[in-house]
Amino acid sequence: MKYLLKPFALFLIIIVGMILAQALRAQEVEKININQASVDELIQLKGIGPKLAERIVRYREEHGPFTVPEDIMKVKGIGPKKWEANKHHITVKEPLTKPTR
Repeated sequence: MKYLLKPFALFLIIIVGMILAQALRAQEVEKININQASVDELIQLKGIGPKLAERIVRYREEHGPFTVPEDIMKVKGIGPKKWEANKHHITVKEPLTKPTR
């Protein structure tokens, strides 16, 4: 029985490590730039369906880019609840690019 305990403990440690690694990767979700995102990208946000995503795109086309993430609440249909559900998943910043020579 003792000879089975070490391999089982090692197996258990490996499984727990894999689960923790996957949980950490899930937390590293890439933020969606609401100034550049397509309708398909915007519907990945919580509570944002195709119609609301189209409204976001139309809003930025008509009014210019959002200056801060909270500006998304200027779009009809997006209030404090949707903002709270998504505030950690959106950005308005330009992605970092490598300088060209």
